Amino acid sequence: MLGLGGLLAGSPVVAQTRPEDTEVWKPAPAVVTPASQVGGAPSDAVVLFDGDDQDEWVSTQDKSPAAWTVADGVLTVNKARGNIETRRSFRDYQLHLEWRIPADIAGAGQARGNSGVFLASTGPGDRGYELQILDSHDNPTYVNGQAASLYKQHPPLANASRKPGEWQTYDVVWRAPVFGADGTLISPATATVLHNGVLVQDNAVLAGDTVYIGKPAYRPHGPAPIKLQAHGDPSAPISFRDIWVRELPPRR
Repeated sequence: MLGLGGLLAGSPVVAQTRPEDTEVWKPAPAVVTPASQVGGAPSDAVVLFDGDDQDEWVSTQDKSPAAWTVADGVLTVNKARGNIETRRSFRDYQLHLEWRIPADIAGAGQARGNSGVFLASTGPGDRGYELQILDSHDNPTYVNGQAASLYKQHPPLANASRKPGEWQTYDVVWRAPVFGADGTLISPATATVLHNGVLVQDNAVLAGDTVYIGKPAYRPHGPAPIKLQAHGDPSAPISFRDIWVRELPPRR
């Protein structure tokens, strides 16, 4: 009968360690002061809209100063002036924005409070990667085009929409696509989204730019602006407030 010593002879020896042997002290994470109120901008955020002006935004069409409407701390879409986008370009980031469908919204389907936030604007018009904004509280439409969808690519995991007239939040972690020097795709874009605090996109992998017709595909690009859409549907324009972004280091 094989003794205990024989059984242990061929087994790896488990090293005995102190708790200190598995403690990591450096480098220490950067200190970030959170906002005093939930949803507010932390100390390292770039504030894109705080209710005062549109200085951080330009027209997507010609890069002239943004000309939407600011009143009572709210930024309202001016459909006649088209999309706006940030003056600055970003790669990976955390984004917070709040949006509201008018209480008296009319229309149905995609013609009811339609807008969007393009997580990277890759060109004029609606080029880029769109996170859909729409009244989806009681408004059926195709599920990969409802609120919180990554338009025409990923339906949301849940419909967390509030009623028209109530403020809604998007909190997004965006990881931009990475391209090689020759333009080949090394890693695709991903997006994690919370809608009103509910997880609706869980590290969703995008297949390329948003397209209305056909299949998405990647085109090489670098850091890009964040874009807000002035959609051409006939319903009343929507509004935004409290928009900020935190730049993130590349994923390791």
